[in-house]
Amino acid sequence: MGRMLMTIGAVIFAVGAVVWLISRTGIPLGRLPGDVSWEGRNVRIYAPFATMFIVSVILTFIVNVISRFRR
Repeated sequence: MGRMLMTIGAVIFAVGAVVWLISRTGIPLGRLPGDVSWEGRNVRIYAPFATMFIVSVILTFIVNVISRFRR
């Protein structure tokens, strides 16, 4: 149980570090064409469709590479 919690914590830390590094490079994640933002009087709706797609493709690639090396 402890090892699993440490692994999850390390993964969360690594993802946070990658997001921080990406934001420092000037890549506009969250403000890409395809990210939908709508503001009404008392409500704000934000759906980062393009960002979610790019992150999904990158994570799929990383998981596939890791799974090939584990065989």
